Amino acid sequence: MQKITPFLWFDGNGEEAINFYTSIFKDSATVSISRYGKGAPMPEGTMITATFRLQGQEFMALNGGPMFQFTPAISLFIKCKDQEEVNYFWDSLLADGGTEERCGWLRDRFGLSWQIIPDRLGELLNDKDGARAQRAMMAMLGMQKIDIAELERAANG
Repeated sequence: MQKITPFLWFDGNGEEAINFYTSIFKDSATVSISRYGKGAPMPEGTMITATFRLQGQEFMALNGGPMFQFTPAISLFIKCKDQEEVNYFWDSLLADGGTEERCGWLRDRFGLSWQIIPDRLGELLNDKDGARAQRAMMAMLGMQKIDIAELERAANG
């Protein structure tokens, strides 16, 4: 059992978000859902809290209302092995209303920020040749979705 579980606050659309996320990630499922009964602050049957799993990582969600919103001050970081994986997560999480951000970040339609980062970016940014690493960094700063081939071209000068 994992010791620390991210807890996400949604404004009435938590169950929709969970269904969206579990459709994107492998080894994902809704584990449990509690629902409001009669006389509750939300319509009867609406999700109160839920536990769900994405790629083996457990999360909790709350339909807490409009008092709090997600900000980029916290994001979920997805390590990608190649450009195909970057493209898959980028396109999937942007579907139906997400917005592109800079440097591999995006915000999905629920307002949650994600970083879609290929392993190769870290390798290039940590290159022993400082000038090569700097060229890769400058290329990354001009991107929205990370393009590994473009990073390589920039790093190689």
